[in-house]
Amino acid sequence: MARSRATLQRSPPGSNVSVIPTGVDAATVTVDGLAVALTNLNKTFFPELGLTKGDLLRYYLRVAPAVIPHVAGKAMVMKRYPHGATGDFFFMKRAPSPRPEWIRTCPIEHRSGNVIDFPVIDDAASLLWLINLGCIDLNPWYAPCDDFNHPDYLHIDLDPFDAPFSAVREAALVVRDVFTSLGMIPYVKTTGSKGMHVYVAIRTGPTQHEVWEIAKALSHAIAQAHPDLLIVEYRVAKRPRGRVLLDYNQNAFGRTLASIYSVRPNEAAMVSTPVTWEEVERGCESADFTMLDVPVRLERLGDLWAPLLDKRARYDLQKLGRRLGT
Repeated sequence: MARSRATLQRSPPGSNVSVIPTGVDAATVTVDGLAVALTNLNKTFFPELGLTKGDLLRYYLRVAPAVIPHVAGKAMVMKRYPHGATGDFFFMKRAPSPRPEWIRTCPIEHRSGNVIDFPVIDDAASLLWLINLGCIDLNPWYAPCDDFNHPDYLHIDLDPFDAPFSAVREAALVVRDVFTSLGMIPYVKTTGSKGMHVYVAIRTGPTQHEVWEIAKALSHAIAQAHPDLLIVEYRVAKRPRGRVLLDYNQNAFGRTLASIYSVRPNEAAMVSTPVTWEEVERGCESADFTMLDVPVRLERLGDLWAPLLDKRARYDLQKLGRRLGT
């Protein structure tokens, strides 16, 4: 455990970050010239592993160079766990006040006419500020703040309900094959819990609702072709046992999924981790990827989802939508 914590303690290569101290309950660290006040560093956040809020902050500091490009410029929904992963939590959308003047916000008007100023995580300092609020995982919107109704991704959330993780892996491979046959380049990650996420980067154009419609049409077609494995039935009482739900509703406006490299609020401190399709075929498990393992994996393999950031490789979803009649 001490060896793993030492790995969490190191600062990202090439960064201008003061180390988060141990043995104190509060500290102010300097991140690229910005002062970030950190509190309750010794509070236990993962009792089974003996990991603290300070350890969580050190993890995010360690993986910040890989996380930030995927969440920067997007509104962030806060899910706050003031008493750690096993304690009560609450959702928060509006950026709290007072806050540092360098925290950027993203104003989004909802159907009610209410405008909510979401926080935006653009750098390591704002990331530490957010985690210090008691957030364990990161839940960004799917589109940039300046164009929040036109998402960067279509994705399918593979929800096992009562199915084993082996069924989730099989479901991911089925979705991969269908998406690949359509000319898409799908990427996969564990959720850090019981399921997996399959993402496709798309060209800017379709609205969030149009992306949802296409995800729904694809999910229904895939489930119909694999009824012994997959379902699109949301009513729990009507779900056949042992099937994996293709949860396309996560593409709806305002919904969020845990980002890559997010620690999840479970006792094992599992991380939503990008994996290769070969790892899926070989039988990877969610428990293979935890807060103590992922920083070393990331240093060894790099960010497996970095290609998703290349705008030149995005898929033309509008063309597919016309073919599907959505």
